[in-house]
Amino acid sequence: MRQHLDRFLQQHQLDAVIVMGGTTDNPHMRYFAPRGRLSHALVLKRQGQAPKAWVSPMEREEAAQSDLTVHTWTEAGWSRWLQEAEGNRTRAWALMLVHILEREGLDQARVAVVGKVELGSHWSLLHEVQRRLPRLTLLGQEGHHALLQARATKDPDEIQRIRRMGRITVEVVGRLWEWLASRRLVDGRLVDGDRPVTIGRVKRLLRQWLLDLGATTPYGIIFAQGRDAGIPHSMGREDEPLEAGRTIVFDIFPQEEGSGYFFDFTRTWALGHAPEEAQRLYEQVLEAHRLGMAHIRAGVACQDPYHRVCDYLEARGHSTLRSHPDTQVGFAHSLGHGLGLDIHEAPTLRNGVTQPLEPGMVVTVEPGLYYPEQGMGFRVEDTVLVREDGAAEPLADFPYDFVLPVRG
Repeated sequence: MRQHLDRFLQQHQLDAVIVMGGTTDNPHMRYFAPRGRLSHALVLKRQGQAPKAWVSPMEREEAAQSDLTVHTWTEAGWSRWLQEAEGNRTRAWALMLVHILEREGLDQARVAVVGKVELGSHWSLLHEVQRRLPRLTLLGQEGHHALLQARATKDPDEIQRIRRMGRITVEVVGRLWEWLASRRLVDGRLVDGDRPVTIGRVKRLLRQWLLDLGATTPYGIIFAQGRDAGIPHSMGREDEPLEAGRTIVFDIFPQEEGSGYFFDFTRTWALGHAPEEAQRLYEQVLEAHRLGMAHIRAGVACQDPYHRVCDYLEARGHSTLRSHPDTQVGFAHSLGHGLGLDIHEAPTLRNGVTQPLEPGMVVTVEPGLYYPEQGMGFRVEDTVLVREDGAAEPLADFPYDFVLPVRG
């Protein structure tokens, strides 16, 4: 949570952290500026003080929507620095940052710099800052880790955002279930009228429904069939028609437009019917999911639910990353991950992570089995909140039916 950030800055021996860039696709900046859109800004969070922002005068009202003390580049002397830099904007930014650090009494401090920005120009910018302030210690990873630690537990507003995205997610998944079930199978292929239904058609429908509900899919949608379902992050082939009896891994991870918060959800389907072997493996994944969910609670080490799932799947002859660290079949990934302004953030439910789950953490539980050479793959995923009472609460509800009935 934001109120814990000072503690994490202290743990990493940081006097301050600077976040650079805009709010688009920049989770650390969005964390400090959850409302409004900024194209380029500088946020300074000093240990023990409220965060301050320096923004373009054109975006001062956007920045003021968030809990920030807002200054403009004009106040920081931008015109002067641009003139001194002879029009070189990267050097002017460096001069302005030097000025800000000196004014804030941080010119001899330990300061981390994070954010998603263009690497080359900002490398030059920071190199110039360091040259002009030789007693300043600039760091990177320490600030990133401190912010990730703070972001690992969510405040009520963040939880509300993620919960809302859960409602939107299951709404569109339900729409797709009904839409597919209302088509028909002809010669083993799903058709809409006289046209085969392709994976690309499905994704276009999903994107439109999400947009209508205020969400986007910046990282796409996984809708992978058959062999592709057996490769965990295969997105599926857009031109492939949907066929009866083949496993479909449907992983959807939309983002709320504006706030930037994600949801993450997966179901595995088969149209019309499922082969006996596919049904057997799906039931094992579903039981692994039940076991994982049952062991999510405050105080439990992040690795413990993962080990419970590995115990179950290994006993049924499947490889896991625990038993075979290089495996690409069987259970070939962690049990889950934190979720918020990134799809994957702290904590991770995997071997070796002894960090305990805490109230306010939002994590996914997503066991899977992957056998591409057998033409099948399976994953079931829910996003859960560790509540203040320590219990786990799924943030969206949707049935676990494997076979999606379709008219033959």
